[in-house]
Amino acid sequence: MFALVDCNNFYVSCERVFNPGLNGRPVVVLSNNDGCIIARSAEAKTLGIAMGTPVFRCRSLLKRHDVAVFSSNYPLYGDMSSRVMALLAELAPAIELYSIDESFLDLSGFGRLDVRMFGQQLRRKVGRWTGIPVSVGIASTKTLAKVANRLAKADERYGGVCVLDDDEAVCQALRQTAVEDIWGIGRRWGRTLGLCGIRTAEDLAAASSEQVRRMLHVTGARVQAELRGQSCLPLEEVRPRKQSICTSRSFGHAVTSFDGLHQAVATFAARTAEKLRQEGLVASMLTVFAGTSRFAPPQERCWLSRTIPLGTSTADSLVLVSAASRLLEALFQQGYDYRKAGVLVSGLEDRAAAAHEPELFGSDPGHDDARRKLMAAMDEVNRTCGHGTIRLASEGRDAWRPQQAYLSPRYTTQWSDILEIRG
Repeated sequence: MFALVDCNNFYVSCERVFNPGLNGRPVVVLSNNDGCIIARSAEAKTLGIAMGTPVFRCRSLLKRHDVAVFSSNYPLYGDMSSRVMALLAELAPAIELYSIDESFLDLSGFGRLDVRMFGQQLRRKVGRWTGIPVSVGIASTKTLAKVANRLAKADERYGGVCVLDDDEAVCQALRQTAVEDIWGIGRRWGRTLGLCGIRTAEDLAAASSEQVRRMLHVTGARVQAELRGQSCLPLEEVRPRKQSICTSRSFGHAVTSFDGLHQAVATFAARTAEKLRQEGLVASMLTVFAGTSRFAPPQERCWLSRTIPLGTSTADSLVLVSAASRLLEALFQQGYDYRKAGVLVSGLEDRAAAAHEPELFGSDPGHDDARRKLMAAMDEVNRTCGHGTIRLASEGRDAWRPQQAYLSPRYTTQWSDILEIRG
């Protein structure tokens, strides 16, 4: 048996943990640059506010119903996610972190226990220890657990926990699930299947295996097998190694000068290097890109991008920032309003393995060791004292920063933002 634990309206729930006055009030969280709505409370959904709605289109609605609006507070959300996942890891023998607010648990050793009772106990403990409400779906495959979780979240009669442990329960759940809502299907394949009369998960499970494989290939065949109770997707306790790492942002204001764009690219390159070191990886390829708004008139649009090989696979901030700066110098074109930029590294490999393959004309090993120690010291200071405590001089903090007019305090990751209680 698998359990899928999903945090309810996660970003909104994180805001409510530290601001109980938001309970019962409609709340929305916005995307980067406060552009679109990416999270909604149940009360906001009731008002008809759709996911992805641009803020300017519903500003009057938000004001009329006194909707609380927040900018995305990713340091807070990431820290709260870590707390929830650490607690779940203590409650189950194996866990797969699927996303920032979802994880699969392995319940294969729970044969003598009442899994429904376990799910309720898990909900109560996560809610009591972290303040985050969760829904739990339990079934014999990961896809069925997704179906169960969707029902647990949508139907109050389940009390937040839905268990599909017999054929009748599975059939009823599949009958209530639209085919486009199945994990791994989506709207595009859902439309294709609908043209063939397959409109529910029950229809897909009952369809001809040959027809499904012909239409949806191996992925669709695997989904169908999972809906039939055949487990094809094992728990991934160890996350597969990334093939690339990217850091990019949309700017809060147009950037027109080389210096402004250079500050942004240098910052993204340094952050990408940090991510590499956190993953224990090094990169051999570097890409820098920048562009104007896609809504700009055709004659005012510009997209710059170039990829170069690095001499030696590295995760050194100084090396990556220097290489990214040289690339930008070659790419930059004056006269455009740049609205986005980013740095991407690829050709990733394990740092330990790469260290045992020295270059014939590489630098002095002692110098490389000193630089690794320098990077480790920077990471430790930033981890202990706060991100950005030590940074390169070329990193900037100017107008390219995204707009965050409704940002809440970083209650758990910034000393100055910790709540104060006065008697």
